[in-house]
This record gives sequence, C-alpha cells and structure tokens, in this order.
Amino acid sequence: MEQVLQEFRERIAAAHAARTPLRLRGGGSKDWYGGAGEGEVFDTRAYRGIVDYEPSELVVTARCGTPLAELEETLARQNQMLAFEPPHFGPGATVGGMVASGLSGPRRQGAGALRDFVLGVHLVDGRGELLRFGGQVMKNVAGYDVSRLMAGSLGTLGLVAEVSLKVLPRPVCETTLVFELGEQQALEKLNTWSGRALPISSSAWQDGRLALRLSGANAAVSAATRELGGETMLEADRFWQDLREQRTDFFAGLDAAPGGLWRLALPTTSPPLALPGRQLIEWGGGQRWLRSDDGLDSAAIRAAAAERGGHATLFRGGDKRSGVFAPLQPALARVHQRLKESFDPAGIFNRGRMYNEF
Repeated sequence: MEQVLQEFRERIAAAHAARTPLRLRGGGSKDWYGGAGEGEVFDTRAYRGIVDYEPSELVVTARCGTPLAELEETLARQNQMLAFEPPHFGPGATVGGMVASGLSGPRRQGAGALRDFVLGVHLVDGRGELLRFGGQVMKNVAGYDVSRLMAGSLGTLGLVAEVSLKVLPRPVCETTLVFELGEQQALEKLNTWSGRALPISSSAWQDGRLALRLSGANAAVSAATRELGGETMLEADRFWQDLREQRTDFFAGLDAAPGGLWRLALPTTSPPLALPGRQLIEWGGGQRWLRSDDGLDSAAIRAAAAERGGHATLFRGGDKRSGVFAPLQPALARVHQRLKESFDPAGIFNRGRMYNEF
C-alpha cells in the first residue's frame, strides 16, 4: 500500500506543477452530490484496507478506498457500529467518500454528526505532501479541528488518504414507535421529548405519521415505550435503512424531478415551513427535506431557511446553475478561500464541486 500512496503523491505533485485539475473519486456513489466538478478522474479505490482496529478502545483506522460496507461488517462482528449511520447511496461507497461528503443518517439525532467522530486524518495536500492531523485516541486534541475540516469538504482541500474514527457499541435494545400526528403537533412533541431523559436515537415525520426510534438498555427502552405509547412498527430496521439510503417513496424519481430535493438545516424549534411541496422531517425537526416539484424559486427556499436561522442545500436533482450550497457571506468566503489556498494552492482538487470560486 505504501507504493500506491507514493504513486498518488507523485501524480498529485505533477498535477500541481502543471495546474491540471483532478476529480477525486472513490466508488462514485455520490457523484450527483454537489456541483459537477472538473478534471480527470483520480480513482482512490486502490488505497484500501483497515489499518488498525482496537474494539476495546472504540477506534478504527481505515484507508480512503476501503469499501464502507467492508468497514461496517468488520465493526458488526464486534457488535460495534459507526453511530452517525452514514448513507451509502450505492454498493461502491468508500470510507473516503463518506468523509468527503460528510453525510450522516437518521441516528445522527441521538449520536451526533460524522465530523464528531473524526479523530485524525492523513491528508495528501495539493502539492503531493503527506500531512498528519489528530490521532487515534479520543483524548487526543492536537490538530483535531483540522481533521474535522475534512468532513464535508467534498475533496476540495486534499485527498483524505486515511482516517481514524471513534466507534460505539450497538444498542442492546431498539424499538420504533409510530404516532398519528400533524406536522405542528409532531414538532411540538419532538421538542418536548428532547428535553427529557428518553433514549431517542432517530425520528422521521411524513404525511401525518411520526416514527420514533428508541435505542439503549432494555429497561430504558421498555420504560420509554410504556410512557410514550404509540404503535410498534414492524420491520423497523428496514424502514430506517431505506430512509438512510433514500429508498422510500418520498425520494423516488429525484433525478428527473424539475424542482429537485432540498435539504434544509433549521433549529429544531422552527415552525412548519410555509412552502409548497412535500416534506419529510428528521433529526427532531433539525433536518427537513423538501420536494419542490412545482418549480419553486431557489431564492425563496433559501430565504425561508435563512429567516428561521438555517440554510438550504439543493441536495439532489433540480437546476444547479444557481448553486448547490447556500451562498457564503463575504467574511466566511474569505476563510474558505484562505483554507483552499493553504491546502491546494494551485486549485487542482475538485474544482466547482462546492463553489465555483474554488
């Protein structure tokens, strides 16, 4: 594997010298996410494998090209998991793509986001230099913020060659309850429940039905089930997996939908959105999916999110010409630009994948 990494570094150094753009790519399962990008494809899958795994320390280190399914299977054999429940969106998903996209699944509500579990990274920057940040223990804080910067950077800062992640034991007990509630009622309930000692790990509301996943010790889940009521969902594991992978009816036909799928990140206390289109609400009200099939103007969607203290991303489908991610304020744009110049001075990595400026 050291030879593969050396070849990667040499190719990147040559691209830097020639200012040739490169499109970092693992399995391609998230090619649709973000802008189209430009440059020749740089396939990272040759650099693969689990470098180190200490179940007793709750830490795993893997190379970028490692299939995500392979990593999850290894953890499952030790009854452990990636608690942020990353979506695959296809059989080719890799660890590098997982980190670069920065996406988390339904369990993010109870466990936290992907970036919260990144302990350290080995990064090949735009000059072909290998940089190391963070470590392999949860108490190590040196360079921790730099490691977390890689989560959701879409490969624009460098090639995440290796990453160390915190893992957690799988819950002893889980059950999913279903409630018949309108949107306003569901949001009020979720905010009330979030302030209590309930083992809520995930929630999802759509079309008058709220699904609530409880995870933890048998006694805690049983007590919460008795207290909350509701109906027990059958085949709940499949439901949450399909939601994570966006295989439910709500997400069908997205690539051909004119308005696309919008992802709105809002304070959980935000009231219902007065926007036309179908909605699905996750993370206790913090993540709201909007299918704007009627061609609602992107500016109106972004304005509605901003008015509530959040932001909107054109997640999938739709017209990306006006930008995928929320426009940056001038001060924040300068920070992004300085980071890009520090890690990738020639601007060779994933041009246009996040913002046209870099």
